[in-house]
Order: sequence, then structure tokens, then C-alpha cells
Amino acid sequence: MNLGLLFLESLSSGVITSEELDWITSHQRDFTRIEEATALKLGRLLDSGFIQLGCRI
Repeated sequence: MNLGLLFLESLSSGVITSEELDWITSHQRDFTRIEEATALKLGRLLDSGFIQLGCRI
């Protein structure tokens, strides 16, 4: 899985799954600075309600 692609897919669908969040948390120690910034942006979008936790069909 790639964080950049995950970020774009979450933005376009407005949904992130719990499995994807689990993947992010388990791999965050390996992230580059850019990936860390992307993960923070994803978290802010979740907090603001722009992206919802759910499932994609």
C-alpha cells in the first residue's frame, strides 16, 4: 500500500476504512517527512469531517 495513493483515494471518495488506518499506524515509523505530513493532513481531514470512517463499495 502507498500512503500517497491512499490519501488521494480517501480524498476522492470521502471515506477511509479502519484497515487503512491500521496500516497507517503500523507503518508510520517508516514514513518519510513528506509521508508524515500527508498522514497529518489525512488526520486533520478526518477531524474536520471531510473524510469519514467507513467502507467503500
